[in-house]
Amino acid sequence: MTSAPDQAERRGETDRTRRWTQVTYWPLTVAALVFLVTYTVHVIGNVSGLAAIVTSAAIAIIWIMFIVDYVVRLSLSHPRSVWARTHKFDLAIALIPALRPIRLLGAFTRLASLTRTAGSSIRARLLIYGGGSALLLVWYVALFVLQVERNAPDATITSFGNAIWWAFCTVTTVGYGDYVPVTVVGRVAAVGLMAGGVVLVGLIVATISSWVLERATRGHADAIPASRADVQALTDALDRAEKRVSADEALPTDNAR
Repeated sequence: MTSAPDQAERRGETDRTRRWTQVTYWPLTVAALVFLVTYTVHVIGNVSGLAAIVTSAAIAIIWIMFIVDYVVRLSLSHPRSVWARTHKFDLAIALIPALRPIRLLGAFTRLASLTRTAGSSIRARLLIYGGGSALLLVWYVALFVLQVERNAPDATITSFGNAIWWAFCTVTTVGYGDYVPVTVVGRVAAVGLMAGGVVLVGLIVATISSWVLERATRGHADAIPASRADVQALTDALDRAEKRVSADEALPTDNAR
């Protein structure tokens, strides 16, 4: 089985890259939370004047922080082309503000001791990322659509209550039609919400189905599929046992000599 350091090296990560990531992980996670709160206040409060300057400045500073983090990690990596190729999502987080709070989901999986087995650990992570990403998607698209729609002619999405209701109806493909975006930008955001909702809802359903299957097969060990880690652990154990048997068989010959 490939060790974690070997995997990191193949991804272009160095000791300096890993140290930098460890030092900046929690500050950037807090910054992601501040970004989410600030953007929410900026849109829902429909701020103006000094308040708009403060919130806009905070959003811009956090944006720069994530870009600087990406550039520093890229400069510390080796080879840089490999690191850039294997860290495309990090580039997306640096460039697209809406993706930054996803770091909060990663922090939650680090803090929570949710599982006992490898299979349930994977399902817990998928459920956290799937459910959390769905909620963040709904929240962000609702804010964004409210921001671009509230002052448009004939707009129906003019309050955050209307926006969040519309977003939940859209992501679940219910589509009551009582609130609809009227601007081109708002409709593009709606298409993205529908596409993302289908993927994330499918992920959540699949994760829950896997959990139900595990519960249903308890007491029937022969019906539980083995993971790759289980197979590797069994293979390693057989190799060690074979080496011990070979060593034991060689002992009488050595004594006879």
